[in-house]
Amino acid sequence: MSAQSDNTDGVATVGIRHRARTSRATLTAAGLAASLSVSLTAGCSHHGPDDNRAPQHTATPAAPPAPAPSATVAGSPLAVKIDNVPEARPQAGLDAADVVYTEQVEGGLSRLMAVYATRLPQSVGPVRSARESDLELLRQFHRPTLAFSGAQHKLLPLIDRTPLRAESVAADPAAYFRVAGKAAPHNLYVHPAKLLPSAPGRAALTTGFSYGPAPSGGTPTSSRTVRYPAARFAFTWSAEQHRWQVAMDGTPTVTADGVRVAPATVVVQYVRIRDSRYHDVLGNHTPYTETVGSGKAEVLRDGRSFSASWSRPTATDGTTFTAADGGRMNFADGQVWVVFAPAP
Repeated sequence: MSAQSDNTDGVATVGIRHRARTSRATLTAAGLAASLSVSLTAGCSHHGPDDNRAPQHTATPAAPPAPAPSATVAGSPLAVKIDNVPEARPQAGLDAADVVYTEQVEGGLSRLMAVYATRLPQSVGPVRSARESDLELLRQFHRPTLAFSGAQHKLLPLIDRTPLRAESVAADPAAYFRVAGKAAPHNLYVHPAKLLPSAPGRAALTTGFSYGPAPSGGTPTSSRTVRYPAARFAFTWSAEQHRWQVAMDGTPTVTADGVRVAPATVVVQYVRIRDSRYHDVLGNHTPYTETVGSGKAEVLRDGRSFSASWSRPTATDGTTFTAADGGRMNFADGQVWVVFAPAP
């Protein structure tokens, strides 16, 4: 599979209707009841089945009581699963994210998970399907809202049991739209304001990250490249912007509005990437990125590279980073990109 081909959703991918969706204004925990999970099974096209074409109905277990809307919405961030093949670019809303995670998917390709807390852009996308390891990654946040196009039908019960608001295109079609000029499935976008009433604020970013002055030392660094089998990310220091300009697969990364994406901090986090229990129709196992545990990391900020280590003892913990001298590894104020790289 080449980097030009997106067959990463050759699994039976479906949309999910949240088992007991929380009304933004009136629904409370006492009023929750189980509902049916509506799934949309897509055809296995060359570009993958995120189009949500043929509906089918699957019953899901009863939902546990949910907190009041103020806890599930106002204090919780929005996470959006974003397509990242060349056909999907330029993406919308990447520059507004507080944190962008990159992950390896089937065929050695990549996808992004953008997390929004301090501001909500007008639109984000293209939106694509969720993976099993996304659920572990998102446990560090308090009942986040997850915007995604769908998921493999065997993954739906796991999504249903995860403490998050699952807002697929099937669950809330009014929040999504398709744009002209891009072929499906690379044309599905979401309006964040239709999923959250407002940006929840910085307190919703329970990532464990620390911001402040850089530690002493570090190595002057002008660029850094991280490679997956069929994708690569390059970060080039811009002294003028005081940011790391992003390029993906050799092309500068800009938003649909022409804004150059340039985070203040880039983290190369070395993790174990193993096969999950799921696979596509070709038999390729979906990679599972383990984000609970500990390991080595490299932190890029202020035009320098710092050796660090990371630790996340349990799924509900944030990830803390420690500098080589044993002190806290602070990040620069601004957007953070976390690139999950295979541990050596």
